[in-house]
Amino acid sequence: MSSGSGRPWRRRALLAVAGVALALAVALALNTWRGAVGWSVTTYRPAELAATLRPAYAVTTPPGEGPFPTALLFSGCDGPKDNLRRLARTLRRAGWASVVVDSHGPRGFDHAQLWRLICTGQLLTGTERAGDVAVALDDVRAMPFVDPGRTALVGASHGGWAILDFLALEATGEPPPILDAWPASVKAHGLDGVGAAVLLYPYCGPTSRMRQVEWRAAPALLFLLVADDTITDEQACREVASELRRRGTAVDLAVLQGVTHGFDQRQKAPLTTLDFAPEAAAAARRATADFVARHAAR
Repeated sequence: MSSGSGRPWRRRALLAVAGVALALAVALALNTWRGAVGWSVTTYRPAELAATLRPAYAVTTPPGEGPFPTALLFSGCDGPKDNLRRLARTLRRAGWASVVVDSHGPRGFDHAQLWRLICTGQLLTGTERAGDVAVALDDVRAMPFVDPGRTALVGASHGGWAILDFLALEATGEPPPILDAWPASVKAHGLDGVGAAVLLYPYCGPTSRMRQVEWRAAPALLFLLVADDTITDEQACREVASELRRRGTAVDLAVLQGVTHGFDQRQKAPLTTLDFAPEAAAAARRATADFVARHAAR
């Protein structure tokens, strides 16, 4: 008797739990879409955002006075790690300066595991972070050691998403949703001098603006993807690359076998299933340096 009378309560409890889970899933989906369509909580003037990010720039230059060809480096969703530092050294040996743009520390997203919300698309989407790409490019063009006619963009994972969305938005003339306007040099000169962009295992899914706009112009692109990527869908990036080629963009694409997402990064969160692959990482750094050198605007 008592067992039978308890079943309705168990059913109601299960329904309640299912309802809460559904509500959370809907809320997460809506918040992800909010970032994708640009309903950002805070909008900055370009100078304000630049002033926030600028103190955290990590600059590496070759010997000499320059001006040097320069690459802007953007990290994955967990913030700048050892992979970008090694890439900066590789570029330095190739005669390139580099600027690592930290989107996390200046916002306090390197504390209390907040970066995990970025990884799940709930905080600072790639579409929003495209604003960081814009203001950093504007800043770098004015640096005395930089040759603004020979610049490149390099992004890993979430950083690749941000770069792709920056390029897509620039093609439409619409500023990223966290900016109230384009920075001055981007508005006046667009992508002038940006000869190449390298995207390591980026997000190319349905909420990326890359999938939603037509190109007007673009630098040469190199996609370095991971086969059977468990974090992002490499097939979506293959489709993007194919479409961009059809429109006339110069696109190189390589799919790495036997490695995981983040293969070039030794510093990882505890209990991760992702592996560091030093040989593949070194090959990716060489490919990046070779590609930006070949396509640097003159």
